[in-house]
Amino acid sequence: MSALSLAARDSATMLRRNLLHARRYPSLTLNLLLTPIMLLLLFVYIFGDVMSAGIGGSDRSDYIAYIVPGILMMTIGGTVVGTAVSVSTDMNEGIIARFRTMAIHRGSVLVGHVVGSVLQCVASVVLVGAVAVAIGFRSTDATALEWLAAFGLLALFSLALTWIAVGMGLVSPNAEAAANSAQPLILLPLISSAFIPADTMPGWFQPIAEYQPFTPAIETLRGLLLGTGIGNNGWLAVGWCVGLAVLGYFWSTSKFNADPK
Repeated sequence: MSALSLAARDSATMLRRNLLHARRYPSLTLNLLLTPIMLLLLFVYIFGDVMSAGIGGSDRSDYIAYIVPGILMMTIGGTVVGTAVSVSTDMNEGIIARFRTMAIHRGSVLVGHVVGSVLQCVASVVLVGAVAVAIGFRSTDATALEWLAAFGLLALFSLALTWIAVGMGLVSPNAEAAANSAQPLILLPLISSAFIPADTMPGWFQPIAEYQPFTPAIETLRGLLLGTGIGNNGWLAVGWCVGLAVLGYFWSTSKFNADPK
């Protein structure tokens, strides 16, 4: 077998291992899914009418259309926290050290974690999206091309945050520390344009909401799903995704390939 075939085979084996772990221990994924679903229901049914008036809408359905893209991005941020915990657990329980002594492709361990996490993110987004549709979200003005672009953005954003989460897991001394270090991936959407437009925030707070990866990604996804304009947000979102993916990749691989102390 060629080196590429061996790498693909070993990566597929590691992917299957991580998916089996996720299936056998679903509680972590379900707990992380609970936060965006509860926020969606809370803001729609408790604050929906008030928040809709705040964004210039006429009723709750307008706010559902506004909030769902932000909740979907928050779902990705929450799901990759589980990846950081999983990587940290592998590092501290000794299985990574065991893999280092085996005749397998070195990078397949990280590839298995990354691909498995992206698949879990996609599945989580589909589940949260189903809840959103059940409570009234509709995307009737989006074209097939915009739907395809929206899916591509979600996958790219998942990949970028996954590499960052893998790096967090590799440098964390234990699973609890990994979960804590990954909390900004859940908190950043709360201070973005996910719930209210950035230009309605206090002037001193607007830069915090604007100059971060979630806001352009949310605005791009919102425009694609609702069939409205996205302006420069599309390029900004892709730039953030590529930058974070490259940063996370080099950070993770350098930490993983470093000789253990």
